[in-house]
Amino acid sequence: MPSTAHPEPVRKGRTGRPRSAETDAAILAATRAALVQLGWSKLTMGDVAARAGVAKTTLYRRWTNKNELVVDAVAVLFDELELPDRGSLAADVEGVVLQFADLLAQPETKTALMGVVAESTCDDALRGRIREAIVERQKRLVVEGRERAQARGELPYEDDPAAEARNADLIFDVVAGAVVHRALVSAEPVDAEWARRFTALLVSGLGALSA
Repeated sequence: MPSTAHPEPVRKGRTGRPRSAETDAAILAATRAALVQLGWSKLTMGDVAARAGVAKTTLYRRWTNKNELVVDAVAVLFDELELPDRGSLAADVEGVVLQFADLLAQPETKTALMGVVAESTCDDALRGRIREAIVERQKRLVVEGRERAQARGELPYEDDPAAEARNADLIFDVVAGAVVHRALVSAEPVDAEWARRFTALLVSGLGALSA
């Protein structure tokens, strides 16, 4: 299980002692462990506090409610995704797709992600937090991949920043949507062959998108 936390910025209006990265990491790890054992509906802030060895007040100084806590607990796992430099756009995409699938295969990631997504269908604030803490932060992989491919001459540079941002959003949606659906909804393997075929389809589409 990852041991490096990405502490959330201190919210405005909250004062007190500086946050401890070690305490944050322990709380987020405890949250993931509790989710796997108890499930979303039975998980409480008290359960997490007991597992992490902290007071409930410590949790509430950092997170307003369980929804926020669980989103951050899974967000730090996604923050560890990296775009490998394997020499070509296709190879890079295959690498990150397989890495993403491995992450989704972890029980704590699967339980947390499916729990918060289901809960967010009737909670606009939670949906916004998922978008901010997970989706927007992971679009960095698309930006990095396109810049690397442009530097290699595999993709053209774009002159319109707005169009570039829209394309980055679309690419992210295609990759994340396909892998999540394959791994968590269809429950089919995301193996090297599937990653290769998916990447071939995606890369051919990128050429049309840049035309």
